[in-house]
Amino acid sequence: MRTATFLFPAVAAVLLTSACGSDSTPTTPAPANATLTAPALQAPSSDQQLDTLRPTLTVRNATASATGVRTYEFQISDTTAFTSALTSHVTGFAATVGQTGVAEGAGGTTSFTPATDLQPTTVFFWRARAVQGTSTSPWSEAGRFRTKLMGFMRAGELYDPLIHGETVGERVGATTFIPNRGLQLDNGSSFVRYRLPQTINAGEFSMDVEGLRANAAGDKAKVFGMQEGDSDFITNRYRIDIQYRGTTGAPPNAIQWRVIYGNADDLNVRYEPDTAKRFASVFLLAPSTTYHWKFTWGSSVNLTMIEGGLGGRTLYDFGMSSPRGSYNPNPHVAYLGAPVGRSGGESATIPGTIYRNVWLSNRSRPTTLGSALDVR
Repeated sequence: MRTATFLFPAVAAVLLTSACGSDSTPTTPAPANATLTAPALQAPSSDQQLDTLRPTLTVRNATASATGVRTYEFQISDTTAFTSALTSHVTGFAATVGQTGVAEGAGGTTSFTPATDLQPTTVFFWRARAVQGTSTSPWSEAGRFRTKLMGFMRAGELYDPLIHGETVGERVGATTFIPNRGLQLDNGSSFVRYRLPQTINAGEFSMDVEGLRANAAGDKAKVFGMQEGDSDFITNRYRIDIQYRGTTGAPPNAIQWRVIYGNADDLNVRYEPDTAKRFASVFLLAPSTTYHWKFTWGSSVNLTMIEGGLGGRTLYDFGMSSPRGSYNPNPHVAYLGAPVGRSGGESATIPGTIYRNVWLSNRSRPTTLGSALDVR
């Protein structure tokens, strides 16, 4: 009985202390992580053609299961993988942009504008997600837009879209911009001339061409070319001459080319397919079809022609080593079509040809440049 009498007050004291509290601060449970919804894309609209290289991207804000401060991450890329690892791009322009920590905007939307110019005339993809504390929302769906249609000409590099009513070159003779298709050379004395700011000793000259037709007039009719200065094209010592021959050609409808590395009279620095190859290179081209032409030069020379544009069927692909001489025109001049030279109008521009997406550089055409010109 004495033991029972002693323990009871002690138990009562413990219960009393628990009921009335103590001097220690109770622990508050940590709130659970918030569940966030993905932000929704608002602007630009899907596949919109923009007139800027620094677009403002806007999303409708995410929602959360708990209150807290939210920021946003934006990604822009010229591929749906949102990485530039597999792409080449134009120096001085961005092909990928990422930005974290963009503060949530008031009024239910948040916007982001890149601080650098994106690559022009290119399809870009973009997305966004929200961050609150340690919680991150799913990515939004991927949107797409097209950057400003814009050409440029600078040392070592030229790009000319030609479908937006402008050219970085000089229009000579009768020419017409055809909406969404390019610049048409209306007759045999029309051409576009590019006076390059710096000689390109080796590189690529490529473009998309419509309006080429089988059994057209002409002999050694020119698709495009290059030379030194403004002297006669046919006798120029640095002539590059890409042909699609007309009905008086030998043979008609043949693809042929000639490259001269420094002396128009020296056969040792002249490079061209032989007669057998020329006669094996007859193609009946259709004026409504786009053909992508690419010529490369340097220690070797090569011409490729692809039916249906890049990604289409290769119809012509032929080249050779060019170990003698070098290509060093000063000044360096390039043409779409060609001026009338000593051989006359039968060996100049092909009337009715339409050009777009022109690239001339000391390096290969960037992978996604010009993707904004694709037919939608």
